[in-house]
Amino acid sequence: MTSPLTRHEAQAAQQQVQPLLDALDGIVLGKRRVLELAVTCLLASGHLLIEDLPGVGKTTLAQALARALGLAFRRIQFTSDLLPADITGSAIFDRETQAFTFHPGPLFAEVLLADELNRATPRTQGALLEAMEERQVTVEGVAHALPAPFFVIATQNPFLQAGTFPLPESQLDRFLMRLALGYPAPEHERALLLGEDRRSLLAKLPPQLPRSVLNQLQAAVPRVFASPALLDYLQALVGAVRHSMQLRGGLSPRAVLALLRAAQAQALLQGRPGVVPEDVQAVLHAVVEHRLRTRDEHTTPRRVLDELLATVPVP
Repeated sequence: MTSPLTRHEAQAAQQQVQPLLDALDGIVLGKRRVLELAVTCLLASGHLLIEDLPGVGKTTLAQALARALGLAFRRIQFTSDLLPADITGSAIFDRETQAFTFHPGPLFAEVLLADELNRATPRTQGALLEAMEERQVTVEGVAHALPAPFFVIATQNPFLQAGTFPLPESQLDRFLMRLALGYPAPEHERALLLGEDRRSLLAKLPPQLPRSVLNQLQAAVPRVFASPALLDYLQALVGAVRHSMQLRGGLSPRAVLALLRAAQAQALLQGRPGVVPEDVQAVLHAVVEHRLRTRDEHTTPRRVLDELLATVPVP
């Protein structure tokens, strides 16, 4: 069993992450909280889903993360005619060796942008989501490990747009968090209009967090202490969600584990060696909302969660 994180280690981790957040903040303007949640998702070794309109900075965020981390970045534009082999790769017969040779697909990246995931067919969606869960792909019966780290940032368009195949709940559950960037505030939009092109800024963005440090930070997240009282609070929240008459179904044990891991990563980002209720509250919406469905179309999961947060006692 690993030892709990010390206060000195937690504060050192916070100092290591700050340059990364500051660099991202200079690229994606006015979205500090979204950036913090994206980095929290990365530290927790999860995958990120961004649901928003085209052109609000989803690709820029993914590219900025890859460059600031010094990781290999690939982008897959999902379309309705994309096949699973187009992303995983395939085994091709080599006449010289008289054997099949595996040719990796674009899925073999350290930071992968799965752009407009819900425009692909369920079969192709399933190939990506299986790789996210297993951290490997199997072609012709042979398993091929994906790079480590392996961080997927998937985007999907609002369901009202034409030509989309909505992700089912079981597949949405594979994403640790779902975020939305939204439109920039007027002052930040003016800065975009007057400032340097984002592509030029990205090209000049140096790595801010060495791979070895990222590995250490991800390994430190499970060591962040969660007290019995904190776990009582987390389970009380989950119980309230499961018994809410406004929701269809509740949260799976996997979702509960995801909530705890995200809260641990949030605490680490704030330089704390232990999780406090504010950490759970800070990540609750991003981790839980996309896993819930309301009975009434006029009520949103966010509104239900806000009501439950107000009723569950904080230790």
